[in-house]
Amino acid sequence: MRRADRLFQIVLTIGNERVVTGGHLARLLGVALRTVYRDIRDLILSGVPIEGAAGVGYRLRRGYQVPPLMFTDEELQALHLGVGIVRAWADAGLADAARRVQAKVEAVLPDELRPRLTRGAMIVPGGHVPTAIGDRLSSLRGAVSGRFKVRIAYPRPFAEHGERTVRPLALAYWGGSWTLGAWCEATAGFRTFRVDGIASLQVSTETFPDEPGRRLADYLAAAPGHDAVLGGAVDSLRAGEPLWPTAVVPAGRRVKPVAGG
Repeated sequence: MRRADRLFQIVLTIGNERVVTGGHLARLLGVALRTVYRDIRDLILSGVPIEGAAGVGYRLRRGYQVPPLMFTDEELQALHLGVGIVRAWADAGLADAARRVQAKVEAVLPDELRPRLTRGAMIVPGGHVPTAIGDRLSSLRGAVSGRFKVRIAYPRPFAEHGERTVRPLALAYWGGSWTLGAWCEATAGFRTFRVDGIASLQVSTETFPDEPGRRLADYLAAAPGHDAVLGGAVDSLRAGEPLWPTAVVPAGRRVKPVAGG
């Protein structure tokens, strides 16, 4: 947590006119008690009217209020729309986080602005991500963050290698579909996979290094030429066409894998 965020959290916590001990603040913020004492001292020196003492507890002087968060109507609409999109199209963990963000903002908004956070003409219908895909998104998001290799089964008709180990680099939302950008160890190159096309995945305990030539920046620099799927998506978006559908091959018809699949 950034120090500025920690100081703000201290003011919010002791702002309800009850005494809060330094030990409680230390446990809440996950810092040492001496850090809390230093932060309290700095807040008092900056003019925040905190009453109390070390070993006793702290509270804000009666009548003092935390300056309210001020948003324009468009900013509140953007926040409401963003939260709605995350809740509708992301995994359950991010959806819960979006709800918490909205609740935190609503809690500190002035009374006259609070209704505007949830009252808007821009509506995002919910329930777009099936549970199985949401679970994959959650696992892949953790793998990207922790730099863990992932073993995936990708039995698509255009894929030359149905099972492979990849280094996950990024998840991209295309307005209806999620894709995984990765370095594929089976083909020794960058690949883009539709998350809804992944039949199964297993996150490994093995991590991968930040290796030049195989980083996210290299993946983005190589797009869209490095992968037929990503290239097709980018071309469609540029032309204003809808994204490609999930590939379906008629029974009995054999499709030759594209180069680099």
